[in-house]
Amino acid sequence: MAETTKKQTLPKDVFAVDVPNHELLKLAYDSYLANARLASATTKQRSEVRGGGKKPWKQKGTGRARFGSTRNPIWRGGGIVFGPRGNENYTKKLSKTSKRVAIKQALTLANKDNRIIVKDISTTGKTAEVAKFLKENNLNRRVLIVAEKTDELIRATNNISEALLVSPMYLNVFDILNADHIVIAPKAIETIESWLGGEK
Repeated sequence: MAETTKKQTLPKDVFAVDVPNHELLKLAYDSYLANARLASATTKQRSEVRGGGKKPWKQKGTGRARFGSTRNPIWRGGGIVFGPRGNENYTKKLSKTSKRVAIKQALTLANKDNRIIVKDISTTGKTAEVAKFLKENNLNRRVLIVAEKTDELIRATNNISEALLVSPMYLNVFDILNADHIVIAPKAIETIESWLGGEK
């Protein structure tokens, strides 16, 4: 059985699967964002903050609390305790099976919303050719193009901010859910079907 989209057939076991809820999609979406996150935030501990070598006042006799450094964490301008150190691991693991099921669910939702178009984009590497294709098919806003990456297609889509070119084997839930339109090359359908465990 197959679903028809724009005079093309889409395998039903990839583009029309059961989506009982959005829990798995949420997990896959969060996992993608977490794995792309860089641990770039760093803070300085008391030993790394400049200054503070001199004891602010003598140990006894002043009536004030004893301090050995102005870079004590409880002082303004002091070090940071338990702050980010730049070595945090934010990755969220998801099994291969779960990822593939989530991608099939995302493709199913996109198919139900009529966001998928199966067409070949022929180009000699000129941006104007792809821009014309998008305009003729009323593909405005965010467009996900799923096709084998060729030098010509990469050059033609590089300067179009609304278009994102992705190889069939690198499809992910994040890109699918965020796209307003998805253009899939006919050859890419076969690759997606075999990769996601479609009909063999």
